[in-house]
Amino acid sequence: MGIVAGLDSSSAFTQIVVCDTETGAVLRQGYAPHPPHLADPKATEVDPQAWLLSLGEAAAGGLLEGVQAIGVSAQQHGLVPLDHQGALVRPALLGNDKRAQVAAADLIEALGGRQAWAEAVGSVPQAAHPVAKLRWLARSEPQSAQRVASVLQPHDWLVWQLLGRPARRTTDRGGASGTGYWSASTGSYRPDLVELALGHQCSLPEVLGPADAAGTTPEGLLISAGTGETMAAAFGLGVGPGDAVVSLGASGSVMAVHHGALADPSGMITSYADATGMHLPVVHTLNAVRALRGAAEMLGLDDLEALSELAMKSTPGSYGLVLLPYLEGERTPRLPHTAGTLSGLRRESMKPEHLARAAFEGMLCSLADALDVLRARGVEVRRVFLLGASAGLPAVLASAPGIFGAPVVVPQPADYAALGAARQAAWALGVAQGTLSPAAPPPWQAAAVQLLEPGDDLAVGQAVRQQYGATRDQLHPGAFHPGY
Repeated sequence: MGIVAGLDSSSAFTQIVVCDTETGAVLRQGYAPHPPHLADPKATEVDPQAWLLSLGEAAAGGLLEGVQAIGVSAQQHGLVPLDHQGALVRPALLGNDKRAQVAAADLIEALGGRQAWAEAVGSVPQAAHPVAKLRWLARSEPQSAQRVASVLQPHDWLVWQLLGRPARRTTDRGGASGTGYWSASTGSYRPDLVELALGHQCSLPEVLGPADAAGTTPEGLLISAGTGETMAAAFGLGVGPGDAVVSLGASGSVMAVHHGALADPSGMITSYADATGMHLPVVHTLNAVRALRGAAEMLGLDDLEALSELAMKSTPGSYGLVLLPYLEGERTPRLPHTAGTLSGLRRESMKPEHLARAAFEGMLCSLADALDVLRARGVEVRRVFLLGASAGLPAVLASAPGIFGAPVVVPQPADYAALGAARQAAWALGVAQGTLSPAAPPPWQAAAVQLLEPGDDLAVGQAVRQQYGATRDQLHPGAFHPGY
């Protein structure tokens, strides 16, 4: 029996799972927060040493004893700028850094518009993208920008450190597809876009295939390519064509496995590559659980469990109440400066339980809009995986299958990004040993799930969506069209 490890370095902690290579069964686990003196979870930049210190603490006590290979998953869209000697030019810029919003707009204009970017790299620059961060660096810190000789993302940097900082630096398709200067469609970099952003060329990491190894440590420990958290979580879940994953955080995201890259000039779809050789188009919403928390505060409730219990006292459609949950503006549809709206107030609807239910229905209908963006581009959605701490709330489970128009799968809670990283390590190890094909990942056991079918609720759910859509289109005419 072989043993592999997967580590997930998020914005706040490191989680490690040690797994059986054949079944994926978790044998041991480790966890450590990032050092508070080096890494604030709300910070927009960080000393990458925090990631290494956290990794070392999570792996303490012999956790990695007997491990033959390690896979690395890490937070996406971070930028680690290095000089010619491989030293850090400045602290790493993180994905939540919004300072590059103007830089992203400049880049869109400089290349000739959103359509040009969508065709070039499958995404339109946003503040989070490394290409926009490079533009910001060139404009705001020109002396630092001039020193940049190479750039890595967080999982690239961790892999490089684990291998002893070799001359060869690597990344994977998933990570590269989120940079804004690598195309998932062509499988190649656009160095001209790096120069457009930074003002000069710099070295970019070699893009490895899904089952490739980044290298082997002097002790003989194989390190796989690594990937971003989104791609690792999809791989850990075991999703495939026909599966969509809806993630319920403060903001929301919808992603699906697809056979090809999608160019979307509207910017609603970001065309990532996944960790298996397929593609992973993603649609983001700026508002998801934050709408539930806001409703709970309005109603004087202590937690979302109480909000869910109250919502279940109402009925589908919330007596005509519709909440458009655009509390922070919205990305899907593109309404960056709007606000949320509560519509349909009548005397009979002005009860706490109807507002509570409208919050859940508004959140789910907004995410269903995001699903429709993918469906309109030919992405098949046969079932929907629902992730997040709020996914198991009764008010979510009661409405989601009908509103999404598909069976809903709720996996048991787990760190699927770390599991995906471990599965990638097992794949690379198997290929190196000649026991696995580069075309077929290890068939690990699927996660235990709860499956909910739409059944008779389908017509009810679609009626709720029609009510929501009519309100959205009346208040924001022309703002949302999934077939853009």
